[in-house]
Amino acid sequence: MPRWLRIVGWKGRGAILAVALLLLVAPHLITAAPLDMLEGTPPPVDPAEEPGANFPGSAFFFAEGAFDPAPGVETVRSAHVLGLDAVKAAPAALFRGMTALDSYRAVNCLTNAVYYEAGNEPEDGQRAVAQVVLNRVRSRLWPDTVCGVIYEGSERLDFRCQFTFSCDGSMARMPAAAAWARARRVAQDALDGHVYAPVGLATHYHTLAVRPAWSSSLNPVAVIGAHIFYRNPGFNGTPAAFTVAYGGHEWISGPARRVWPQKPVAPVELAPISAPPFAAPPSTGWTAAPLPRSPREDDALPESTIRPEYRNSGRPLT
Repeated sequence: MPRWLRIVGWKGRGAILAVALLLLVAPHLITAAPLDMLEGTPPPVDPAEEPGANFPGSAFFFAEGAFDPAPGVETVRSAHVLGLDAVKAAPAALFRGMTALDSYRAVNCLTNAVYYEAGNEPEDGQRAVAQVVLNRVRSRLWPDTVCGVIYEGSERLDFRCQFTFSCDGSMARMPAAAAWARARRVAQDALDGHVYAPVGLATHYHTLAVRPAWSSSLNPVAVIGAHIFYRNPGFNGTPAAFTVAYGGHEWISGPARRVWPQKPVAPVELAPISAPPFAAPPSTGWTAAPLPRSPREDDALPESTIRPEYRNSGRPLT
């Protein structure tokens, strides 16, 4: 028997054995305690399910890895901007009209674009839209005037103009005064040469609620507010392609048409021919005209297999 065990005696030996046993068991107790404490704790709330964070397209922001920035992308310090690619800011330029009327038309046209395209967006989203317009003005692929870029294709009847608001009847709505003043300030700042760098050389965008066919052929730059922005690939997406001087003469001041057909909403049941046509209040000088109606042609359709008591489900009660 070791000498130190003879010295401590039996009671001392029991105490030593108890301490050794405690040292062996303690790590298991330490690791198990937090697990016991976590029992019954509700799981963390998915931010996409929080009422204040949910909006059309919000799932894109919370999808793991969906919008991971490319290596080397500088993080933009804004809650409304998510960089997707390294960007080069657009060349700085002043957009001054040849006359006071030209300058007035430029700021009015750009205000329309900011208001009707991003009226409910944070300032980042509005500045990004304004920068896209001015990027197009400096590119050889579009007109060299502000109003020319914004209202390009506004004469079309198929709702495929460059900026949808200019040909779908949106301008028949009277703008809200406070929101219009805010959009005008953003437009004026952009024309005064304040470049919005996070959008880079983007010339296209769309809301996160849709995915147009052309988006796959362009390079995504950033998600700003409720829009995702793209630049052209190759030379047309480099600073060397944005050297066209501002024309200065704003020959037009609004869309090509002041009356638009009502845009159909599908799926929809055609109203009887005798129904009164839709007409928006002419408060802004622009009105929406009705599309020509045609008689229903459902005689050749197969008989419905839906039970009669369920055929009207989902329709308004009045």
